[in-house]
Amino acid sequence: MAKQKFYDTAIKPERAVLVGIITPGQSDAQTREYLEELEFLVATAGGETIYSFTQRMQRPDRATFVGTGKLEEIKDYIKAEEIDIVVFDDELSPSQLRNIENELQIKILDRSNLILDIFAKRAQTSQAKTQVELAQLQYMLPRLTRLWTHLERQKGGIGMRGPGETQIETDRRIILNKISLLKERLDEIDKQNATQRKNRHQLVRVALVGYTNVGKSTIMNMLSKSEVFAENKLFATLDTTVRKVVIDNLPFLLSDTVGFIRKLPHHLVECFKSTLDEVREADILIHVVDISHPNFEDHMNTVNETLKELGAIDKEIITVFNKIDAYQNLEKENDEPITLADFEHSWMAKNSNPALFISATKKENLEQFRTLLYDRIKNIHTQRYPFDKLLY
Repeated sequence: MAKQKFYDTAIKPERAVLVGIITPGQSDAQTREYLEELEFLVATAGGETIYSFTQRMQRPDRATFVGTGKLEEIKDYIKAEEIDIVVFDDELSPSQLRNIENELQIKILDRSNLILDIFAKRAQTSQAKTQVELAQLQYMLPRLTRLWTHLERQKGGIGMRGPGETQIETDRRIILNKISLLKERLDEIDKQNATQRKNRHQLVRVALVGYTNVGKSTIMNMLSKSEVFAENKLFATLDTTVRKVVIDNLPFLLSDTVGFIRKLPHHLVECFKSTLDEVREADILIHVVDISHPNFEDHMNTVNETLKELGAIDKEIITVFNKIDAYQNLEKENDEPITLADFEHSWMAKNSNPALFISATKKENLEQFRTLLYDRIKNIHTQRYPFDKLLY
């Protein structure tokens, strides 16, 4: 009897190497943190990082981003280790992308393209899918030439354009038409959303904002007692979720928004501005910070810059430092446990007013959080509706 053959049908993750440059004024620690974040993005997209390359440079090389010597080193490595994909930590220009692909003969992604891929994978609603598709087309438009390198220009001169150039022009026209249609579709969705927001305008609105993967969805679930998808991956939440929440006798609307990230692609920010209307129109913003992350201060700055870009930085903001159970204080000796009082007397509490320190998963200090939130919402509600008997 012949032996039965078994085949491994599991989809193996693509093997990736990462590439970043270290510019003047950027520390090794910062570079390491940036590449760790890029590795997390690769894992979220379903890949596996095998190795990271860095290069010290004044500025990225205009032709190959990292220079021909480093590119040759990367080429030798990907051949020896059977690498599937190379991911760069910055956005590559169309010419850089073309030159690198010609040299390495392998799939190349930059940070923007990788984030767009994750967004496309995570999009659930019609609005999110439309926004992602629009951002992808806007990203693709200036990079069309590399898609047609297999078609050569047969002859030069006026009236003698080769088939590759003709095809590129055709594709450009198709993409521009598609972009126009997607923008029209988003305008219609925006009008519908504006109508929905008007219908619930009487309630005070609170929006959760923060860097990606800081625990916003966990806090949303804790406050609203609902099951919003929460996962230890970047951009687990893409579509804005709105829930009606009641603390004591006071109802309000709570929204969970897409997480921000360093170097968020400009096309994506533009396309998702309509989704982030919940942020712009909120009465109170809850800025959630993962205090256990070694670079949480940089994350806070990124969020504040994005809020500034959205025109929402002047709103009432409550800063909630989450994951205090995982915080490690390198300055404290003998591994002494850090108390809530320590946090409340720290520079973090002084610089962010008001500031709260909680652990959403361990349910630590949640009562103080609810009380502060209740007081702030009640204050807005009584100013807006001074004769509302609900609160008396």
